Amino acid sequence: MNVRRSDPRHLHLGVHIDGAGSHPAAWRLSGAQPERLFEAAHSVELARLAERGRLDFVVLDDAFGLQSNRVDHVRGRLDALLTMARIAPMTDSIGLVPTVTTTHTEPFHVSKNVATLDFVSHGRAGWLVDVSATEAEASHFGRRGVASTDDLYAEAGEAIDVVRQLWDSWEDDAVIRDIPSGRYIDRDRLHYTNFEGRFFSVRGPSITPRSPQGQSLVVIEGFDDRALAIGIRLADLIIIEAGDVAAALGIRARIDDGLRLAGRDHAEVTVMAAIDVLLETTSAAAQSVRRHLDAMAPSLPCALDFVGDAVALADLIALWIDADVVDGFVIRPSTLPHTLDRIVDELVPILRSRGMFRTEYEGRTLRDHFHLPRPLNRYATTSLRGN
Repeated sequence: MNVRRSDPRHLHLGVHIDGAGSHPAAWRLSGAQPERLFEAAHSVELARLAERGRLDFVVLDDAFGLQSNRVDHVRGRLDALLTMARIAPMTDSIGLVPTVTTTHTEPFHVSKNVATLDFVSHGRAGWLVDVSATEAEASHFGRRGVASTDDLYAEAGEAIDVVRQLWDSWEDDAVIRDIPSGRYIDRDRLHYTNFEGRFFSVRGPSITPRSPQGQSLVVIEGFDDRALAIGIRLADLIIIEAGDVAAALGIRARIDDGLRLAGRDHAEVTVMAAIDVLLETTSAAAQSVRRHLDAMAPSLPCALDFVGDAVALADLIALWIDADVVDGFVIRPSTLPHTLDRIVDELVPILRSRGMFRTEYEGRTLRDHFHLPRPLNRYATTSLRGN
């Protein structure tokens, strides 16, 4: 399994900062400020709060369809990647992971957009891969109907392959800026990808130079077999959904076996568990808030659903980490900013007091947070030549 888990300082925590929180009624609570949900400043404040707690990264969801058909739910969203680009200059170290779908999009656009975010953030970009599986989403584009689930994920895997090749299509030293000769780039260090697949045909190279991380972190929510298979083959970070340690152990065994068959280094793939969290000062208070929320609108929390106080949540995290099934957790706060405030001000200090979480960032890039090296460029055959 992943050797990085042996050092408790390497417990990883990510957090969703979408809207008013993961509970559909969260926008109706006092302090939710629903009038600010479409202000970029709202997301900036949440990201800075997460950074104050030294969390690894923040996540923004995105899709080509509305979240719900119910009028009592938050509907509508800002573009996740563009919002992250606004957050980037307002933060210093926290990772920025927008959701970008591979359906109804082109890998060329995805590659340059995520690479641009990596430049804007000085190396803190990730990419949460998703697919669009509804007729409503397909109808926005009018080019094709809904594909089968198998085809959607096969297309997603191919898109990741293309994007990764485009990220490498400029060698690190392709931009030479040689004033005497008048050469801005070394053309020999730009490479055609010449990708020919079932879904895409992409010549390359990209129009964006290789970004600070070389390859931004590719993140997959492996919540079903197809997504998990892609994550095992192509992702840097796999997020799993499991209701208890026993279920997580089974998924982790599948991941480890798959990585071994794929010939991938286990130490370069991080596994985190998704968890819905509602925190209050006491368990009774948290349960009371949850009942109040559920009375206003039904919720569909993920498999691991925590309602309680910070000490109990720290105990749960320790249980999973000690069982050696995950490297950390991706938290979906039930209410924002309230639950995130308690994560930063109550949970994080407890984890630190137990020697389980960092006190400071150990680097600037998202790869630094995960102790991942900057990958070599697959096309770099000219790196030892002169300009």
